[in-house]
Amino acid sequence: MFNNQTILVTGGTGSWGYELVRQLLTYNPKEIRIFSRNESNQFTMKQEFDNNSKLNFVIGDIKERDSLIEACQDVDYVFHLAALKHVPVCEDQPLEALKTNVTGTQNVIDASIICNVNRVIYISTDKAANPSNFYGLSKAMGERLIIHANTLNTKTRFVCIRGGNVLGTNGSVIHVFKKQIREKGKIGITDVNMTRFFLTLEDAIKLVFKATSESIGGEIFVMKMPTCKIIDLAYVLIEASNKTDIEIEILGIRPGEKIHELLLSEYEATMTIAYDEEYFVILPPIHIEGLKEYYSEYKRVNLVNYNSSGELMSKNEIKELLKKGSFI
Repeated sequence: MFNNQTILVTGGTGSWGYELVRQLLTYNPKEIRIFSRNESNQFTMKQEFDNNSKLNFVIGDIKERDSLIEACQDVDYVFHLAALKHVPVCEDQPLEALKTNVTGTQNVIDASIICNVNRVIYISTDKAANPSNFYGLSKAMGERLIIHANTLNTKTRFVCIRGGNVLGTNGSVIHVFKKQIREKGKIGITDVNMTRFFLTLEDAIKLVFKATSESIGGEIFVMKMPTCKIIDLAYVLIEASNKTDIEIEILGIRPGEKIHELLLSEYEATMTIAYDEEYFVILPPIHIEGLKEYYSEYKRVNLVNYNSSGELMSKNEIKELLKKGSFI
């Protein structure tokens, strides 16, 4: 699929970008362009990939349409990862989140169409399902723009992939908890009942590639992900630290946070099919030529919604997942 192809990754110097690029290189692409605005992160990433000649680092911001158009020249695939992702930051500075996550996404769409890109893959989040904070709202708007782009007069296809928390990414709760154990001797938990979806980064990227190759354009691929109670995750990390005097402090929920996250809302469940053991596919409410016909043989999901409170992992299962990701 990616053999001898030119690929652009927006926001490519983040945790997702590192793993995405690492796996893309195994497919023998012609070139991978890593588009981001952080010079020092680009320099570090270039060194960590041993100055690989297939990697081309481009300084730019998705808020600048002309920069994206230049970066998209002769590109076959665009993986759109760039976003403001931290809930408190987006709550405190909603206009910046709007400019990056919404206007920036439209700029990616425009540049891809102008440059005749084959396929654009938008990485979304569980917080876009029935959003309760500005981050989720901005990502949900990004999803709608990506889906709508398939109705335009273009051969470029656009697809969304929605997942939950990925273990070990920048700002991940795992890193936060480990630092708190190490430096403070206590862990701060917002609520004892809070649950979240989790998946290893390596597995998340493999699923992204699968959706990239099998999508038609206009649908949202929703990853089926294991879930756990955050407090159980904390206990597992405390146990792995071999420290016996670690306290747990209940902090209270921050503005915009949910006790349980949704990957599939009640409204979306009415338009969702069970694709396979790894994905649901949400079909759009708008008409996209041939899409609903393509999925007509698939069964509708028998769910009210898909949230993180069900089928929780045991502490042993959490431990195995953390071991798989080399976090303990």
